[in-house]
Amino acid sequence: MQLYKTKKSLQNDMMEDIDLVQACLKGNPRAQKALFEKFAAKMFAVCLRYMNNHDEAQDALQDGFVKIFSKLVDFKNEGVLEGWIRRIIVNTCLDAIRKNAKTKFDVSLDDVSYKLDYTDNGMQELEVEELMKLIQSMPNGYRVVFNLYAIEGYSHKEIGEKLGINENTSKSQYLRARAFLRERLEKIEWTEKTL
Repeated sequence: MQLYKTKKSLQNDMMEDIDLVQACLKGNPRAQKALFEKFAAKMFAVCLRYMNNHDEAQDALQDGFVKIFSKLVDFKNEGVLEGWIRRIIVNTCLDAIRKNAKTKFDVSLDDVSYKLDYTDNGMQELEVEELMKLIQSMPNGYRVVFNLYAIEGYSHKEIGEKLGINENTSKSQYLRARAFLRERLEKIEWTEKTL
């Protein structure tokens, strides 16, 4: 069984994205499985950053890949396939978040500006897994805006348009997310010093 997986993963690696897309469009189930396996782990990590838990992330991943396969005909090889897939996954996560009425984006910028210290370098020493746990523990509004701004690179204006919120609300959510992370990082640092 181990040899089969190794041989199979080698075949997947050898298949170029263009050939893979073409084979998927022809309805080749092996190519569809190969496309999923090639990108699923990375895209699941993206889903985990946006969603509340593993189950919601898994649902978003599945919904995202359904959209990917249905829109694959629209991929024109004008960019990197992974980037195109990532954009669909992020939008799928945002759609799921919008459907959940619990997400609230109603914080004033003035409420959080005093909490921020822009010289904070605590995140540099943090392990990726710890950072992912911290991001996932954020309230929904903070997490979504933090991901879109700090990780995906959207502007606050673009975030406002995507989420149907005011640009200043996006800014305040981002500042709150930073303050949230800073507070948690200080607790981690204090805990490590006391051990």
